Amino acid sequence: MRAERLLAVLMLLKKHDRMTAAAMADKLGVSERTILRDIDALSLSGVPVYAERGRNGGFALLPGYRTDLTGLTLDEATSLLAGTGRLDSPAFAAAMRKVAAAMPEAYRSRAVRAAARVLVRPEGFVRSPEKLDALAPVQQAVFDGRRIRLVYRRPGAEPGGRTLDPVGLVVAGDVWYLVANSQGVERIYRVSRMSDVEVLDEPAQRDDEVDLEQAWARHRAAFRASFESIDVVIDCAAKDVDRFLALAADGGADGDIDDGGVRVRLRFADRQHATRVLWMACLESDYVMVEPDWLREIMRTRAMSIAEAPLSPGR
Repeated sequence: MRAERLLAVLMLLKKHDRMTAAAMADKLGVSERTILRDIDALSLSGVPVYAERGRNGGFALLPGYRTDLTGLTLDEATSLLAGTGRLDSPAFAAAMRKVAAAMPEAYRSRAVRAAARVLVRPEGFVRSPEKLDALAPVQQAVFDGRRIRLVYRRPGAEPGGRTLDPVGLVVAGDVWYLVANSQGVERIYRVSRMSDVEVLDEPAQRDDEVDLEQAWARHRAAFRASFESIDVVIDCAAKDVDRFLALAADGGADGDIDDGGVRVRLRFADRQHATRVLWMACLESDYVMVEPDWLREIMRTRAMSIAEAPLSPGR
């Protein structure tokens, strides 16, 4: 994101007395031309950055310039620090928290506390398209520390009312989850299953400090443990080992086999998970199913059914 990079350029210039475009490009992983465009953008926005020619030249900020970011409102600072947009990686939220060091003191403590209530994780429980109509009021309740009332839809059950004390938000993959206390018990809720969210004029019953990393790890472990895990053994080419390991919940390579292949042990959440993932994988990579026998039979039956299906007329 360009806004993030402009802030990074500004921080580099503030930290160092002088830097060349080449040095900044190397630090930020972009081209020198990109850095020069960013320098122009900073200059046009009123940042007093100037170029010094010569052997030891480079770019520098006018002495005495302070990057206090006084133009930020509390809501804007909170949004940046908490990473409440559609984020691509945990690094973005971490980078934005660095802005706190330059924020006006009146906003800093509140914005940092709000940022601690959002965790960005690359991995999730499951992945599917999300409807996030409820996200805005849920976010506001998290930041303001207010209790919420809502309707929650659990798979296979009728929608039901909930009154929750929001603790924090976790962005896992493309999915938003709310960590909340329900009648004193910490639980996790998928935001896309919420509707009719009402922020109540009541303080949320929650601790002043929160460790979302710990809460996420605890709930994710419990989620995985709720399934009967399935171990699968396959033989595949060495170049495909990492790809298969990435598809499974856990696993590892057991060792080399003949013809340069590798025997790999994979663990899946349940039978449905193993069947779905490995059937799709066979469309892109060759492998041999070693065990279990029931999964070998499912794969064989599916393949035979496709091979023996009559061609449509004219084919």
